[in-house]
Amino acid sequence: MAPSRFEADLSGHAERTTAPRLESVRTLEHPPSWDGLLEALPEGTALLDRHGIVHYVNGLLASMLGYLPEELVGQSVEIVVPHRLREAAQTARHDRAWIPTSNVIWNNPDLTILCKDGSEIPVEISRSPLALDRGSWVVAGVRDVSAQRATERARADAELRFRVAFENNMAPMTFADKDDLIISVNDAFCQMVGFTKEELIGCDSTPFTYPDDVGITENTHQRLIAGEVDQERYVKRYLRKDGRVIDVEVSRAPARDEEGNILYFVFSERDITEERALAAQLSHQALHDPLTGLANRALFEDRLSQAHGRVVRHGGIGAVLLIDLDDFKGVNDTHGHFVGDQLLTAIADRLDAVTRANDTLCRFGGDEFLYLAEGLDAREEAEALAERLVKVIAEPYMIAGSLIEQRASIGIVIWDATCNSFSETIQNVDAALYEAKRNVRGHHVVFTPNMHQRAVSRFALVQELRHAFQAGELVMHYQPIADLATSEVVGFEALMRWHHPERGWVPPNVFIPLAEESDLILELGSFALRESIREASTWDRPDGSATRPYVTVNLSARQFLDPNLVPMIKNMLRESALPPAYLILEITEGVALIDIAETMTVLDHLGNLGVGIALDDFGTGFSSLSYLEALNPRIIKIDQSFVRPSRESSRTDTLLEMIITLGQRLNMTMLGEGIETLGQFSRLQRLGCELGQGFLFSAAIPNDQVDAMVGQVFSQGGGT
Repeated sequence: MAPSRFEADLSGHAERTTAPRLESVRTLEHPPSWDGLLEALPEGTALLDRHGIVHYVNGLLASMLGYLPEELVGQSVEIVVPHRLREAAQTARHDRAWIPTSNVIWNNPDLTILCKDGSEIPVEISRSPLALDRGSWVVAGVRDVSAQRATERARADAELRFRVAFENNMAPMTFADKDDLIISVNDAFCQMVGFTKEELIGCDSTPFTYPDDVGITENTHQRLIAGEVDQERYVKRYLRKDGRVIDVEVSRAPARDEEGNILYFVFSERDITEERALAAQLSHQALHDPLTGLANRALFEDRLSQAHGRVVRHGGIGAVLLIDLDDFKGVNDTHGHFVGDQLLTAIADRLDAVTRANDTLCRFGGDEFLYLAEGLDAREEAEALAERLVKVIAEPYMIAGSLIEQRASIGIVIWDATCNSFSETIQNVDAALYEAKRNVRGHHVVFTPNMHQRAVSRFALVQELRHAFQAGELVMHYQPIADLATSEVVGFEALMRWHHPERGWVPPNVFIPLAEESDLILELGSFALRESIREASTWDRPDGSATRPYVTVNLSARQFLDPNLVPMIKNMLRESALPPAYLILEITEGVALIDIAETMTVLDHLGNLGVGIALDDFGTGFSSLSYLEALNPRIIKIDQSFVRPSRESSRTDTLLEMIITLGQRLNMTMLGEGIETLGQFSRLQRLGCELGQGFLFSAAIPNDQVDAMVGQVFSQGGGT
């Protein structure tokens, strides 16, 4: 390593082996006060001759080096040159001319001096010529700059770290002067905006700012200059050189001097384009239905709240329409849920296509949709909209190669500035939808206040029904079925009865539909089967005949399609010991045709058990004739609308005769329902109908009265 300039020059031409040892400087001709003067100097001082021999050192320099003054006097200056540099310093000494008249100050970062203990301290050295006693001397001033060098190194290290952090930082950064002109940028920023450093330095942010966002940075600059804020964070769009627009989060703060004056501005930028896209995606997912892409309940509620605010401010009315698909479960059961989902998506697309610009369409859940209509002037506009939506839904769909027809019912709530809450609106529109589905499906009903009261009563009744079931208030009664040829009782239809402690007898046509709307229908259905089979197993003819009365039990659609139905019946028959031939299950043609393939499977399993099937309410559907042969029921129950028509005529007699003749030719037992008069009895008997039931014979009776009626013969079809 080459010696420093100080080490070479300070060594001069000192030649320890040839130079004579001189007397102390005190022997020279100079005033004695010089000693005090040299001692008073604020830095270490040494007096050297032209050979580099020390003739005097003051106490400060001796103390700095860890020597006594007398230990240095007479020594070559090389004593304080670090050992690693002495050989190089000696070579340099011979290569340089001794110029005693020159004034030199050395302040080199590598300049050090060797102490007695072998340590080195950084110093600053000055060398001044001195003519004394006709000789040439050098006064060397030595100042310990350890603290200064430490500060400089710390500053240099900090600057290096900052420079590395700035240049190599993966986060884009820029420096701008007080006029907001760029003075430095790092590579990450250049990569982010697509411009080079040369293209950016000296410019403001305009070249890479999206036109609509120009002014955002300028506004923050003014606030910082005015001292309104200490730092700023904002989001703006950058326009890359390639034309792509990105979203950027910018943080900027001023760098200040010790007096607090702004020197420049430091910017740190972050590309949040993907982050914003993800946030938008998550927000969309949080507010939209994943299957159809329509608004979900949360977004609909917010839109309704905003719409209500506009009505409060500007007047007018709005409407909420609840759209429910009729018998959509049949699509899932017949074609599978995948096709069902495709149908829902197709319906959503159709509804969305006719949704007005200011309206909101929402998938409320399952097969229900909500429609928010704004800016209406009259109720009739909402009804016209409902009719249009019903027609749009009713157009056939081609899904997975199958032609599917779908109908919908709609409940409507008209609201104005007095609308209270989202939940109340939903309750009301749901009540209107219930009325629409209860009356004639495929139509709409507008909410009226009395519907809410009925809904409240309906809910209360469902709760009471659940309690009644758990408390054992439900019982099975049995209506006799007579052989019309002999008027003899041959079987009984099991009918559920509920005696309410306050309401009295609640009609089945009131509580059974309520049970069907909830999961309670499965529990009630299981109860009806179990009780009917158990009690029927105790029936016997008083004369000991082998022929015993059978029992028929009605099955709901959900119960018939329940996978547990067949195993459950098998277990009940085994536990009760009732012969399977004496159990007949009644289903309507509507239930049978929900999924004809599944129906045939269930019927096959029941047939293998020996259980019979009765087709109830025959003649009220549209497709039953084509499936009679496939279903092959043991009994066909003729609907009472044919047995006791509202207006008797030759046409009704003809229809009744055709139905009975059809059953006879198919070798099926025909049973007439709702017989109330002798005339109806006689007509059925004359036409060859085998069985009948109705109030003419008896109303449903409790089980403890069945034994007395088994084997009874009704006199002329009325009474015993």
